[in-house]
Amino acid sequence: MSRSTHAGAVVFRLTGKGPRYLLVEATGKRGRWVFPKGHIETGETSGEAALREVTEEAGVRALPIRRLRRVEQKQDGKSISIVYFLMSHAGRAAPLENRRTRWLAFDEAMEALDLEKSRRVLRSANRLIFRSREKGLPWRRMRRAAARLTARLVRRTLALLPRRVSRPKKRARHRLRK
Repeated sequence: MSRSTHAGAVVFRLTGKGPRYLLVEATGKRGRWVFPKGHIETGETSGEAALREVTEEAGVRALPIRRLRRVEQKQDGKSISIVYFLMSHAGRAAPLENRRTRWLAFDEAMEALDLEKSRRVLRSANRLIFRSREKGLPWRRMRRAAARLTARLVRRTLALLPRRVSRPKKRARHRLRK
């Protein structure tokens, strides 16, 4: 499969006891925990889709940090390609879906995830988080990447808004001379 059909996210938040990872209960499968993910809509980038899915499924606002990896798997008998992103928790939002959510430590999240492919994605995310902390880069690089992506999303959103028909005239500024 050449293009990703779905996008998802490994969302984390830092606590005094280390990072906690967000999992949501799978649709129609009580007790099965997964990362928030969903179909990429027409005209939407994979990053935009991942952000949307995190908000809709978990009621969480997040800042994208970087792309993680792509996973190929079967869903309802069809092959899908999911691209995952590492995201930092940025607050709460109103979820559109009624799903249970959990914030788990790395070991607990590894146990809760039933697919090995999902566990590999979590291991990659965990390594990135700890590697950046060990290098003494307390999120500086990650924040810059998130700021760049946020600016790009804002520009794309503004491009969708209708432009003004006429622009207001600029006021002439008069300088006062003494």
